[in-house]
Amino acid sequence: MDLASLIGTFLGVGSVVGGQVLEGGHLSQIMQGTAFLIVAGGTMGAALVSFPMQDIKKAITLIPMVFKNVDMDVRPTIDEIIRIATIARKEGVLAVEGQRDSIQNILFKKCIKYVIDGFEPNTVKEIIDTEIFIAFEEEEAAGKFYEGAGGFAPTIGIIGAVLGLIHVMSMLNDPSKIGDGIAVAFVATVYGVGMSNLWLIPWGTKLKRKAAQKMLTKEVVKLGVVGIQEGLNPHFLQEKLEVFVEEHLRRGDDHGGKKA
Repeated sequence: MDLASLIGTFLGVGSVVGGQVLEGGHLSQIMQGTAFLIVAGGTMGAALVSFPMQDIKKAITLIPMVFKNVDMDVRPTIDEIIRIATIARKEGVLAVEGQRDSIQNILFKKCIKYVIDGFEPNTVKEIIDTEIFIAFEEEEAAGKFYEGAGGFAPTIGIIGAVLGLIHVMSMLNDPSKIGDGIAVAFVATVYGVGMSNLWLIPWGTKLKRKAAQKMLTKEVVKLGVVGIQEGLNPHFLQEKLEVFVEEHLRRGDDHGGKKA
């Protein structure tokens, strides 16, 4: 669970609601179904026009990713790569075929097959680069969808406020209703700005960041596969790949080694 996303969501919404209550207001004052309909429906409509349906479907399916951690510990993947590299160096690349079923990393398991099948090194690298790029583009497009929707929401909120004010202007003959009418009108602006800055734009930013993190872990697989194909010494290959291990994890390894 990504605690930053979870805490941030509750903190953001809680601060706004708490501020309303502390100012002496009531939740009923900002609970307006019409304003929500205008902002949510208008924002979604604008986003549907701006993005293709496949990006929208992908964005919806990736919502759980906002609240899940990306595993940045590539040490298990490096261990698998070095194990396979050792076998390939001692017994030949064809000997790796019998080890494919034991490989846990899906991308590594798939890409090592290209090496076994005798693909040219440049071809293997191009295939892996393409797979990494396409996966990154799909997830980044989902982030851009939420950021784009977040850009529309405040403007739609203003439209909702103007519509509310138009309604208020029709009640000028009854001054007792003008104050409440204006308050209701501006709720749409609150919804638009709040939805944009508390959910949509932060979701988009988080998805784009996590897409970059996942791409970084896949780079380890690419370098590992290319290293195996080039016949690099497993020890040298390990040193090369451990550059991708986060600093605090490497520090933990060093500390553990001193204890031992």
